[in-house]
Amino acid sequence: MDREENLKMRLMVKSHEKPARTGRKLAQEVAVRACMNIASILIVGVMGIILVSIFYKGISAFHWTMLTEDTKAGTFISIGDPGGIRNAIVGSLYLALSSTLLALVVGLACALCMNVYMVKYPRLLHTARFLLDLVWGVPSIIYGALGMSLMVFLGIKASLLAGIITVSLFVLPIMIRAIDEVMKTVPVGLSESVLSMGSTRSELSYKVYMRQCFPGIVTAVLLSFGRAIGDAASVLYVTGDNARIPGSLMDTASTLPVTIFNLINSPSAAAQEKAYSAAFILTLIILCISLLSRYISKHYQKYRIF
Repeated sequence: MDREENLKMRLMVKSHEKPARTGRKLAQEVAVRACMNIASILIVGVMGIILVSIFYKGISAFHWTMLTEDTKAGTFISIGDPGGIRNAIVGSLYLALSSTLLALVVGLACALCMNVYMVKYPRLLHTARFLLDLVWGVPSIIYGALGMSLMVFLGIKASLLAGIITVSLFVLPIMIRAIDEVMKTVPVGLSESVLSMGSTRSELSYKVYMRQCFPGIVTAVLLSFGRAIGDAASVLYVTGDNARIPGSLMDTASTLPVTIFNLINSPSAAAQEKAYSAAFILTLIILCISLLSRYISKHYQKYRIF
């Protein structure tokens, strides 16, 4: 009888505790969901305010001559019309495309090495990923200082070449880790099946991983390009300033972020207005690249094996 009474008492206690625990969990879920919704609304609201202000002020001061004229020399310290920003647009595209291509060549090889050859050494692989994550978080101004040090060591003056080298170092960890995260999703059984059929690891890398991860590689290129074309701190002192389109790699080059920085700090009201137009153009460039990458990713998604 004692055992039966103890069992009944336990069942009664559990029956009373269950609704309380259920109610507590429900309250926690409601609170967490409310916090998530508030955070999402705040993030979207802040981003919306930034984009609306850029588009509103940028369109009001935009004129087509900005795309066909170069910046006038010395206008950043004068109160006159600064002219157009064609040289800054072309310089940014030269810099971003070249540095992203260079980072892709090196980063893709590194990511393939990590996922095809270094899987036998998990401790070394985890260390490499940790170091890449650490380097990813380094502020871009540190890369600018590193670029200046390399310029002094190699005897290179401020130029487009110095900017390409600096920005390539800046986006290289981003490129490697972005591609690496995509390649980690490739099934282990797929790799083992390919190797068991007599294929080499080189064939596994370029015929399986490249095809399987192509949409993710495009996304990594987009992410790196966006960081390359939108960063000012890493190129502030290494590319210099040029009122014309650079004719060679050894010429100085203007970029859109640095031009926006100079225009917004100019005493000229016209220059400050054109800074918003330059920001508007930079936002449109990044938007177009994003849409293009989404189209390419969706188009090549059908060629995935799984």
